[in-house]
Amino acid sequence: MTTLLRRDAGLLALRVGTGAVLAAHGTQKLFGWFGGGGLEGTARGMEAMGFHPPKQSALAAGLTEAGAGALLALGLATPAAGAAAAGNMAGAVSVHAPAGFFAQSGGYEYPLFLGFAAGAIGVLGPGRWSLDHVTGHRFDRPWTVAAAFLASAAAAAAVVGRRAGGPAEAEVDDAETVAGEDG
Repeated sequence: MTTLLRRDAGLLALRVGTGAVLAAHGTQKLFGWFGGGGLEGTARGMEAMGFHPPKQSALAAGLTEAGAGALLALGLATPAAGAAAAGNMAGAVSVHAPAGFFAQSGGYEYPLFLGFAAGAIGVLGPGRWSLDHVTGHRFDRPWTVAAAFLASAAAAAAVVGRRAGGPAEAEVDDAETVAGEDG
């Protein structure tokens, strides 16, 4: 297997895996699939975590995760999808930060990893086995990487900065809260 073929296979696996996880989390928030809280449950969780307005925050988090995840898996508009997912995960990291690093203690390890993986894919690009490649990289131009990450960083800073703090320790073992706290 050539190096280029291995790289494309690796990017495909990373894109599909990361995108599928993000999309699944988004559908938990939006529709209650996979044991999630749906929009109402996620909105209650968002309110408890200090995100206001809670319903719009829940909708934005769910749409971002589901949409960015699907786009990453497909390899379409990869810089924008990676940047959006990374910015969304910054909000989840802010929720989990008081609990420390490791996920088993309710920490930010998991959303941080998802954000870094999505961001890395957005910077690196989707590889040849992607819809971006099929479309001649129409939605994956060099300037879009910088623009997407700058916009996402600004949006994440604004959202996290406006967050009212919520409870000091997130209730990560509460199924309803878990469905809404990954971003």
